Amino acid sequence: MSYLNNQDLPVSIRTRLSEAAQNFYRVAFNSAIQWYGEESKAHQIAWSAVRNQMCSPNSAILR
Repeated sequence: MSYLNNQDLPVSIRTRLSEAAQNFYRVAFNSAIQWYGEESKAHQIAWSAVRNQMCSPNSAILR
C-alpha cells in the first residue's frame, strides 16, 4: 500500500507533521514499502527518515 498524496496518510501523521514533513514521510514510506514489502517496517523507516531530516541544521520540514 503506497500513499499517493498526503491526505492518504494516517491522521496521526498528518496532525503531527508539517506539510513538508508529510511529503518527506510519504516518499520514504513508499520507497520502503516497495523495497521491504512490510507496512510496519516501512512506517519505522519513514519515521526514522523524518527524524534524521529534522535533526539536520538546514531542515525545512519543522512545523
